[in-house]
Amino acid sequence: MRKGKFLTYMALGVVGGFLAGGFLPELSLKTAFIGELFLNALKMVVLPLIIVSIASAILNMKTIEKFKSVGVRALLYYTMTTSIAVAIGIITVILIKPGVGFSLNGDSSFNREMSFSLKELLTNLLPPNLFKALVDFNVLGIIVATMLFSLAVLSIKWEEKPLLHKLISELDASILKLTGWIINFAPLGIFSLIAAKVASIGGAKAIVPLLISLGKYVLTVLLALGIHAFLILPAIYYFFIRKNPYAYIGKVKEALITAFATASSSATLPVTLKEVVGSGVKKTVAEFTLPLGATINMDGTALYEAVAVIFIAESYGINLELTHYLIIFLTATLAAIGAAGIPEAGLVTMVLVLQSVGIPVEGIGIILAVDWFLDRCRTAVNVLGDTIGAAVISHGLEEVKNGRVSP
Repeated sequence: MRKGKFLTYMALGVVGGFLAGGFLPELSLKTAFIGELFLNALKMVVLPLIIVSIASAILNMKTIEKFKSVGVRALLYYTMTTSIAVAIGIITVILIKPGVGFSLNGDSSFNREMSFSLKELLTNLLPPNLFKALVDFNVLGIIVATMLFSLAVLSIKWEEKPLLHKLISELDASILKLTGWIINFAPLGIFSLIAAKVASIGGAKAIVPLLISLGKYVLTVLLALGIHAFLILPAIYYFFIRKNPYAYIGKVKEALITAFATASSSATLPVTLKEVVGSGVKKTVAEFTLPLGATINMDGTALYEAVAVIFIAESYGINLELTHYLIIFLTATLAAIGAAGIPEAGLVTMVLVLQSVGIPVEGIGIILAVDWFLDRCRTAVNVLGDTIGAAVISHGLEEVKNGRVSP
């Protein structure tokens, strides 16, 4: 579907969903199964997408030596900035509380008693049975197992590229195609989900309170993204490179504009490469770190998911404890690694974060009303993180080469 038409259909789905839920509540509830089918499709593809995306990103490093020299630095940088982004998102949403004062309890049927322990969280990182982990949606364990298995394959000195690498690449392309098909049905799914949700919480009288709550939610996300993009990432750039970060951002602005326009890190990649190399980053480093970053470095997406999940929990009246915030922090950080660089892919991985703390996945139906806009904002932040990461890693390797720091 062409991007212009897709945006138009998304807008129509949002507006139509509010109108149908407000003025045709009975019909909206009867057609709610369409939205459920859309959510089921997202759930169906989420684990294969995570597993294959992570495996593909690691295997594309080609050798364990390259992983040790450049890959480790890249992964450390990506993990650091993504963790900071998620922390900013969690702190911001806790302070503003955009979901407090609006209730989604009209049709909720979930267990409010959520018991988690730190011991359980840590032991789940290494599941004894991978098939059971898949069935139980043990996201953290699946991600860790995928990383370990991929590194094991990468460490073996094959005489030629292993068949498994080719298989993973083909699966990656196929799953991305399938995900794209599912996202093409997002306007219809959004229409049904919003209509059913509005109908279930009171129809027309709930529209204004809902819009006010969504407005607070959008401002919360934008504030958190702004802090990360204009304060944290520039500070990291200056700390490592000791140059004006905003001058560098000005040099790569075309990539950021393209990211906002396309809502896709992958589609922006050619522009990002050109802009980053043109700004002085070593081409060999850029050609390695940027494609990797477009796959696994999703600062904006991880931040957004943390805010969205806590907002949905607040709207359902769920009181989260410290352990739940820790689970959200870890799951959002790691799930972002497997978020495909395509429009609306964050919706897929958000299912993982919601299920990790037992929050109803149906709550996604409300935030879909504004996701088309926030998707562009978070993608621009994702790409900004990639460009600064390439500069920092390139500078670090140059320092090592010149003997100014120990490798």
